[in-house]
Amino acid sequence: MTDSDRAEPDTDFLAWTRARGAGDLADKMGIEFTEFSLERAVARMPVEGNTQPAMLLHGGAYVVMGESLGSMSANLHAGPGKLAVGIEINASHTGSATSGYVTAVCTPIHLGRTLTTHEIVVTDDRGRRCSTIRITNLILDRPDTA
Repeated sequence: MTDSDRAEPDTDFLAWTRARGAGDLADKMGIEFTEFSLERAVARMPVEGNTQPAMLLHGGAYVVMGESLGSMSANLHAGPGKLAVGIEINASHTGSATSGYVTAVCTPIHLGRTLTTHEIVVTDDRGRRCSTIRITNLILDRPDTA
């Protein structure tokens, strides 16, 4: 992310996120951001096209969605000249989505100068929790600005 990719304080963060993009994998999986701020980020993803052979949403799909939200949120917090990179992620799957969409809500647990931690809760269309993800990102100086 270059300084020009960094949202300014009065910027519409959702528009910034959509313009910046979440990467090819998130695009292929159909992840769509619907809300984005430093305090809360929300995205949704279709179950169809992201299933395992048993026709349940693949556990890795939950993790990709969580990492996409958590990393984008950490990079927004990091600011100009900085880059947030994931150093740890874990997920507990407690339900299985089989159709429709899943929605992920990302909230910060810790926003520091060098580390961020976010929790991402993923629910199905009926509001049932399917997965809880926690990601920790390390904030570094961007290699091209160091």
